[in-house]
Amino acid sequence: MTSEQILIGSGLTVVLAVASQLLAARLRIPAIIVLLPVGFVAGAVTDDVHPDQLLGPAFSPLVSLAVAVILYDAGLGLDLRKLTGHTRHAVVRLVWIGTVLTAPAAALAAAPLLGVSWQAAAMLGAILVVSGPTVVGPLLNFVRPTERVQRILVWEGSLIDAVGGILGALVFHALVSEQHRKFGSGMVEFAASVGLGLLGGLLGAAVLWFLLVHVRLGEVLGTSAQLAAVVGIAALCDALREDTGLISAVVMGVVVATVPAFDLPGRLTFFETLVSLVVGVLFVSISSTVTWSSVKPVVLPALALVAVLVVVVRPVVAALSTAGTDLAEGERAFLGWMAPRGIVAASTATTFAAGLAAAGVGGAEKILPATFLVIVLTVTLYGLTAVPVARLLRVTRPARSRPLLVGGEPWTVELATVLRSAGLDVLLWAGRDEQRARISAAGLELADGELLATASGEGAELEGVTAVYLLTAEDEFNALAAAVLHDESELPVFRLPAAAPGPGAVGDTPAAMVLPAALTGPELARRHAAGARILRRPADGELPPGHDLLFTLDRAGHLHPATLYGEPAHPGQVTERIVLGPA
Repeated sequence: MTSEQILIGSGLTVVLAVASQLLAARLRIPAIIVLLPVGFVAGAVTDDVHPDQLLGPAFSPLVSLAVAVILYDAGLGLDLRKLTGHTRHAVVRLVWIGTVLTAPAAALAAAPLLGVSWQAAAMLGAILVVSGPTVVGPLLNFVRPTERVQRILVWEGSLIDAVGGILGALVFHALVSEQHRKFGSGMVEFAASVGLGLLGGLLGAAVLWFLLVHVRLGEVLGTSAQLAAVVGIAALCDALREDTGLISAVVMGVVVATVPAFDLPGRLTFFETLVSLVVGVLFVSISSTVTWSSVKPVVLPALALVAVLVVVVRPVVAALSTAGTDLAEGERAFLGWMAPRGIVAASTATTFAAGLAAAGVGGAEKILPATFLVIVLTVTLYGLTAVPVARLLRVTRPARSRPLLVGGEPWTVELATVLRSAGLDVLLWAGRDEQRARISAAGLELADGELLATASGEGAELEGVTAVYLLTAEDEFNALAAAVLHDESELPVFRLPAAAPGPGAVGDTPAAMVLPAALTGPELARRHAAGARILRRPADGELPPGHDLLFTLDRAGHLHPATLYGEPAHPGQVTERIVLGPA
């Protein structure tokens, strides 16, 4: 291809990826629903968006490295400290039972439905084992299931991607080798691949610890160091044993998320923009390699295959994996209705289908289009049905507000107790040990880890936080945290007004985000120490003298703070007021 074609093809791929994600965000649907058809159409109507031709032999290795970056970012959201009890049992079982049952079941169904050889069916079965955080995560953001269900699905998707990638590599090499491996030798090689991936991940984590904790690189260089470490370790592992880089990437992310020494302010968001772009480019690139002539013969067989996977295989896997756990029936049923395929299935199909076709395996040319259709159909099906199914099974979180109160002063703890009595699910965060002890003694829910990880990104999504209230006694901390969270989080952020006028450490917070001027941190603490109490009052009528409005609660259970602009909710909608009453 000419340099002009390469430039046009590369630029068009990136533009289509970002434009698809923007359109999906406006339509409030998972981006993959737009990305796959856009890439497919672009590959069909243009001669430029063909990454296999643009990059040649480099396409497949670059896809593997890009997936490793995605899985590292997914690993950053997997804190082992939160994977305990029955949740851990369910995740472990979903991974190994899902692998053991899904691969042969998909292969047995694919062989007669698609009319392919048993070798091609075995390869397709190994490919369809995976799920993936890049698909599960966006779907769960729309559904907002209970915290435990969301945690199980995110963990499963991240772990089974790495396992499925290695399984696919082993099946591929067994099929193209002259002597097929026996089961025992295959298990040994699988264990060797997992071991190499674990060692690579621990080595990468050690490198990151040296650079980020010991050398103390800043945010910019720290971001570059993490990217270089992930790509370098994944490339090294893949060079030694194929697809072991996926495991090393997940392990690195989990270690960085779990080890307290890695609690760095920017570690959960540093890949956010990069991963979003990489996911978009990969889906457009891979789907552009699928042609209509290859898809047309497998449309109806793929529909039947998806029916087998969705209606039979996944419910059985979920039922066996959650048997004997304390998950509710609705939670178990929802786990059985959520197994979309994603980027790892597409990347492994792209990598191995061509090799099997070149080796003369019958039906290998149907692997990629069948995988493409399974991805499209499962994502569309689950994307359209997940919300009503979750509501039917009663596994969604309440629509009521879930405020995050930052601070552990006695009046803050009393405020949280009052809000909880009004039916709100309140979360608190405090940095000092005595404040955390006070919160725990009151029986309130206390967020672990750093503030930024809880109030932004995946942490806020996982906790279901709807707004952040900075209520500490340190005005500079409140102002600085408000400025940082304004850039890092999409949540509304409110803070107490400063006790003394002055420029402060950062610029002014918008007036709508500042609580009433008279109620500064020292003033609230003084009045509470003098006997004032936080109370619930009816919405009708005027407030008695000496009462200051803090919040209003509407009929839908949404909490509205009183700010410098006054009472935000319409009077007819307000059902209750939270006030600071006199001693």
